[in-house]
Amino acid sequence: MNFILISIQVVVALGLVNVWLLRNKQATAYRGGRAKTLKEEFLAYGLPEWFYFLIGGLKILAALALLAGIMEPALVPPAAALLTLLMLGALSMHIKVKDPFTKSVPALCMLILNLGILALALS
Repeated sequence: MNFILISIQVVVALGLVNVWLLRNKQATAYRGGRAKTLKEEFLAYGLPEWFYFLIGGLKILAALALLAGIMEPALVPPAAALLTLLMLGALSMHIKVKDPFTKSVPALCMLILNLGILALALS
C-alpha cells in the first residue's frame, strides 16, 4: 500500500508542477471561461490577480510537501487536505462561469487523487 500512496503523491505533485510552473502560459482545453493562460483563468473567474499568486504558491508548496512526504510522512495529510480544499474551489469556479463539465475533469481527478492520498495516509 505504501507504494501506491507514494505513486499517487508523485503523480499529483508532478501534475501541479507541470500546470503551475511549466504550462501556466499555455492554452489548454481545460482553462476556465475563454482564458488562454492560467492567470487569465483567474481573471475569468472574477478573482483578483493576487489570488492567482496565492493559490499558485499554495499549490506548489503542497506539491513540494507531497514529495517531501516520501521521506517525512507527517507532511502528507496536511498537503493533501489543502489540495482537496483548493480543488473544491477550482470546481466551484468552473461552475460559477458555467463551464462545460469537460473543463472540470482535471480538477475533479485531482480532487479524487487527493482524497485517495488522505484515505491511504490516514489508514
